[in-house]
Formats: sequence, structure tokens, C-alpha cells
Amino acid sequence: MARLRRLVDLTAADTDAVRSLIAAETHIEKRRDLVVSGYQYSKLSFVKDGVAARYKVLRNGKRQIINVLVPGDVIGLPGSFFDQATFSVIALSDMTLEGCSLDAFIAASYRRPKLALALSWLAVHEAATYAERVVDIGRRTALERVAHFLLEIHARLKLAGRATDTGFELLVSQEVMSDALGLSVPHVNRMLAKLRNDGMISVSDRRVELTSLQAMQVLAHFQPVKLSRIPEPTARERELIA
Repeated sequence: MARLRRLVDLTAADTDAVRSLIAAETHIEKRRDLVVSGYQYSKLSFVKDGVAARYKVLRNGKRQIINVLVPGDVIGLPGSFFDQATFSVIALSDMTLEGCSLDAFIAASYRRPKLALALSWLAVHEAATYAERVVDIGRRTALERVAHFLLEIHARLKLAGRATDTGFELLVSQEVMSDALGLSVPHVNRMLAKLRNDGMISVSDRRVELTSLQAMQVLAHFQPVKLSRIPEPTARERELIA
């Protein structure tokens, strides 16, 4: 709900409509598959707590992680909009999800177009994240990839209220980072060590502090993605809606 409020002004009726969509709050254990590629998935699950990964496994067994999902993200986007899911999703930690059926969301969107607009805005944000993965694999060096990944996760967690200005809990393993960035686990480990030795990060258990944030942003060619708010309808548009 907090993420939606950053995108659009919600009336009390809008808020009630969103809450009425939630069929159940589900607790998911770590390592459980939430979506399986090739199978039907027809609901939207909003991440309340925990992290997950959207991924694809090739015939040779190699895995490519497409995106890491954090609180505020949506599971079922885009999988629920195809006859069969095109990617799998796995829980990387214990999770809490708030879910609704796709049919219920579509019906609510006809009544309250703001909901459909909000979902399309979130899809645009998702697409921008995918584009950065393409740049990672195609043009960034290994060090730049790892630095950009940390900055991106920090920015997204901060947007969800789960990070400070310079620090966050990194709830993904080096194996997950390697599968997301197209690097081996030892290579990821060496790049993290270099970032520490260069004074750009400090790590204690899972806590990461970005000790030289601006220098790291320059290194990674990182530009924070900030979605503009959904414009309110004009007076003429309100008349047409009514």
C-alpha cells in the first residue's frame, strides 16, 4: 500500500478496494518455488516481507536470475498475464505475501482504473530493472556489475522503507548474485573484497554499509530510478469518467 501511495493519490474508497482484494496473507518458507515456468499462475502476490528471485533454468541446468524481488514488488507480473508462466520464482528467505486472484484484480481495475494504472507503473519500473541487467551482461565490468547490484538493491529497499540512507541487509547469497550478474561465485567474492578494500563498502554479517556512496555510483554508472507520480485526471477527463 505504501508503494502505491508514492505513485498515486488514493482515496479512502480506493484504499478499501485494495484491501478487499487481498484474499489471504500467506507465509512462505525459504527455498520454496512460488511460480514454476511452464505452468499456469493466475494471481498477483504482493511481497510484504522477505525476498525472492525470478529466474529461468536452461536445458543444460544453468540458471539465470532475471530479478530479485523485495518488499513492495509483485509476484505474478508478468507470469499471470500469459497462458503459462514464462519464468519461475523462488523464495530466497522466509516470506510474507498478500495475494489476490488475477480475475479479482481485473474486475476491480474496471471499477477503479487507478489500480490498473498503478500496476502498469510498477511494470515500467520492472522493465527498467531488466534493462539494467542487459547493460550489466553486455557492457559493465565485473566490479561495476557487483557495485551496481548493491546500489540497486539498496535503492529499492530504501523505497520500501527497509534501508537507511547508506545501509541495508543483503538477504541474497553470493550464489544468487553470481546467477544474476553472469559471474562465478569466486569472482563475485573477489569483487566484494575489492569494494571493501577500496573503502566503498563495509560488511558485517549481512549488513552492508555504502561507505563511499557517490564514488560507488560513479564507478557503477548508477542512476537511481525514480518513477513519476501518476497524473491526476483533468476536469474534462473526470467528466468523461463519470
